[in-house]
Amino acid sequence: MPTSVSLTVNGQAAAVTVDDPGTPLLYVLRNDLELRGPRFGCGLGQCGACAVLLDGDVVLSCKTPLSKAAQSNIVTLEGLGSLEKPSPVQQAFIDEQAAQCGFCINGMIIQATALLAKTKHPSVAEIKKALSDNLCRCGTHLRIIRAVQRAARNS
Repeated sequence: MPTSVSLTVNGQAAAVTVDDPGTPLLYVLRNDLELRGPRFGCGLGQCGACAVLLDGDVVLSCKTPLSKAAQSNIVTLEGLGSLEKPSPVQQAFIDEQAAQCGFCINGMIIQATALLAKTKHPSVAEIKKALSDNLCRCGTHLRIIRAVQRAARNS
């Protein structure tokens, strides 16, 4: 039986109708709300490409049921900044040219944003630990770490 679920995504109210409230949040964000920030990577919560903020905490939207997100504030990459005014973290990733293929970068930026909200000037070890659940196959790890350090300095 279809169920209507109210969400707050990037500060905007949204209502979606799903057949199963256990539908992964990722599917609703991408298919129903047409957001492209969270990406479908592995579908198992092992790559971090689908990361979003749920009340300020990082969650993997491929494993998070829609029902868990219904009463929460959801922020995707699109909610952090815009093309005209990127967030400090987004700008730092641009400045450091941290993306090669770019598939992991959305999740990296979400994770880095959450880290910097809690730890203003993280060490390299803290950055590596915070980003350890995100897979980057292109090998831009050093640029990603520099981008997080730059964002910490510029925030």
